[in-house]
Amino acid sequence: MQPVFKIKTMENHKSLCPINLALEVFGDKWSLIIIRDMMFEKKRHFRELLQSDEKIASNILTDRLAMLEREGIITKESDPEHKQKIIYSLTLKGIDILPVIIAMGSWSLKYQPVDPEKGKHAQQLAEGGFELQEAIKMGLAEKHLK
Repeated sequence: MQPVFKIKTMENHKSLCPINLALEVFGDKWSLIIIRDMMFEKKRHFRELLQSDEKIASNILTDRLAMLEREGIITKESDPEHKQKIIYSLTLKGIDILPVIIAMGSWSLKYQPVDPEKGKHAQQLAEGGFELQEAIKMGLAEKHLK
């Protein structure tokens, strides 16, 4: 897939360096934790996302969900089964973050004191290669994209 280049202006960014632009979206731990939970824990409601091991505060979750929606990483819609609930879904842009998350998990397995039980999934993802990543992306697309 060819990269999509959008014309960006300096007025909204510190620099147009690709790393800086990614960090402006994912430079805090919570954004990637939310995406991780949506991808691997199948969490799609606010209360589910509040219940991560990392204990995100509700005001931070609200802020990050709004930012991820503005950035086109997630969408939200009313839950047809419960009108007072919102369902969050990953967009294609959000699903395409999968290789980044896998690479971060692989790095942690190599250099950090990972809990062996929690590291099993990261190990499987790292060893599964491109084919596994593509299969996961297809599954996420079926679940999240309308």
